Amino acid sequence: MGAKGAFGLVGHPLERLQVALIVAPSFILFGYNQAGLGGLLTEPDWVKTFPQINTISGTNKSYHSTIQGVVVGSFVIGALFGALSCSYTGDRFGRRAVVLAGGICTLIGEILECSAFGLPQFIVGRLIIGLGVGQLSAAVPVWQSETSTASNRGRQVVVCGIFICLGYALESWIDLGFFELEGPVTWRAPIAIAIVFSLVLIASVYLFPESPRWLVRQARIDEARTAITILRGHDDEDAVEVQAELAGIELSLEESNGASLKDIFTMGEDKLFYRFSLCIMLQFYQQMSGSNLISVYMSILFQQNLGMSGELSRVLSGGALTWKFLCSFIAFICIDRFGRRAVFIYSGIGMSICMISLAVCTSMEGNHSAQIAAAFFIYLYNFFVPVGFLGGNFLYCTEVAPIRLRVAMSSISTANHWLWNFVVVMVTPVAIDSIGWRYYILYAAVAFCIPVSVYFLFPETMGRNLEEIDMMFRESPSVLATARFAKTRPIAMPQEFVDEKGGVEHGSDLEK
Repeated sequence: MGAKGAFGLVGHPLERLQVALIVAPSFILFGYNQAGLGGLLTEPDWVKTFPQINTISGTNKSYHSTIQGVVVGSFVIGALFGALSCSYTGDRFGRRAVVLAGGICTLIGEILECSAFGLPQFIVGRLIIGLGVGQLSAAVPVWQSETSTASNRGRQVVVCGIFICLGYALESWIDLGFFELEGPVTWRAPIAIAIVFSLVLIASVYLFPESPRWLVRQARIDEARTAITILRGHDDEDAVEVQAELAGIELSLEESNGASLKDIFTMGEDKLFYRFSLCIMLQFYQQMSGSNLISVYMSILFQQNLGMSGELSRVLSGGALTWKFLCSFIAFICIDRFGRRAVFIYSGIGMSICMISLAVCTSMEGNHSAQIAAAFFIYLYNFFVPVGFLGGNFLYCTEVAPIRLRVAMSSISTANHWLWNFVVVMVTPVAIDSIGWRYYILYAAVAFCIPVSVYFLFPETMGRNLEEIDMMFRESPSVLATARFAKTRPIAMPQEFVDEKGGVEHGSDLEK
């Protein structure tokens, strides 16, 4: 019998367990902490403990809005640097070590947050949580994509969007559950609950195999072969499928031999800058089409922008985020059936329509029917955004990057995601207070660019293994022709990699 994984599992059962114990807590922490202040900002005891960010009553509301943006944004600044750090730590220490470090950071930050009696300690806690979530958001999708098969890689990675939505929804309903209580428990307990997810993640990381692609890069070939055997559920490490996949990884590594971080900004045969630009564009679109605006500030939008009561705004917010969680399963169903391009285009069109409609409705102050319509379009927006841009963006970035620069491209593009996230959380409180409905037009314009750019510039990656995607970019005649070229290039069979490599060191095993 071959090697076994956690609890004696191999193949698809092991993949499902990895989703439950690694992907789920990692991205629930993402969504839970990202939304973690949205519903708490109007809690009476919160305002009493942190009067510097009271935007509900009193004077200097504009100044307090700016401070509020800094507090909310401190999480994002930490996440930005956490994601960037993976460009070094991810390849040096491996995917599992980075995930462990991320879990430890979130645990420390959550303890600091829920025990804070002053704003400085709370901000430090937010920064450290952000550092951990940034590492997780960059490392976990890479680890998942590098351990999944081509046929189900989309579903395996896009589930991160489902768990982001679940984190948002959990925080919203937990916040509502504590809303009727009084005292510090109304905001300390919801923050402390996230500690459970950090502990699960920390305890589970080393139950699963390291990325075989990282192991090959470290010249740990025997360990890589064992990891592939476990991940694919084979009984024999010398199985043809195992040897062929290992040969494909080695071939891809040889083709990109010598690539360094600075090469990301050069084109060359591998079209690295083009591929990097696709990653940057996707993460920019994810933030600047309004996803974070709606998720983080939804309670405030209902309460301040639409004039609803505090309790009603929380109920509507929780309902919208639960709806968003349910809609995120559409991406899971469609991503490996209709492809990456289709879900991006569909999502972009829908988000653009919803944002321009939201601008129109919120411009009619005091109009009850317009308020109802605005709430409807917030719900409709939460139908469209998870289809393409709560998981699909992380997936695509890991797919188009070559093996030697996968962590670097993924971490920098994810840092770009957090950079624009920071811009949104900093600007939104002031923008809503100053320009109101006009603010939504910006997001509508960005979302409108998505279907156009995806159609002409983004090649389809569905059904291809990571090494074949690398070959596809290399063989494409030009940048502008790549999307068309991807439609005509046939799906490679595993044996092609062995044939192209001209046999590998263990090629004799294939003849057994």
